[in-house]
Amino acid sequence: QTAGQSGEQELESLVLKLSVLKDFLSSIEKKALKALQEMSSATPAPPPQPLSRKAKSIPVQTFEVKLDITLGDLTKIGKSQKYTLSVDVEGGKLVVLKKQKDSQEDWNTFTHDKIRQLIKSQRVQNKLGIVFEK
Repeated sequence: QTAGQSGEQELESLVLKLSVLKDFLSSIEKKALKALQEMSSATPAPPPQPLSRKAKSIPVQTFEVKLDITLGDLTKIGKSQKYTLSVDVEGGKLVVLKKQKDSQEDWNTFTHDKIRQLIKSQRVQNKLGIVFEK
């Protein structure tokens, strides 16, 4: 391989990654808008902030996710359940919400200081590992 071919491949790879990222961001925006509409009807409005601050604020992001079973969870093997993952960047919180039968909810909140590492899967594009303290 010549240096030119290598650079060309890297460029193609970068263009592909940027395209995937653009699609991903677009889907996040749609989900965030939907989540904000749902949340605005369920939660009180936040206190007003100066415009310059508001323009920079990061909205809470909400995702529909499936938890992967790890070795530690082998005792809980059953149907794959859907969870809702809410990420509040400014509040430094990650909330994992599981809907139970009879419209009950079960959730865990993790603060930013308990999250040790985020690992993006190289093989599966939409898979993310989260390493917590303990």
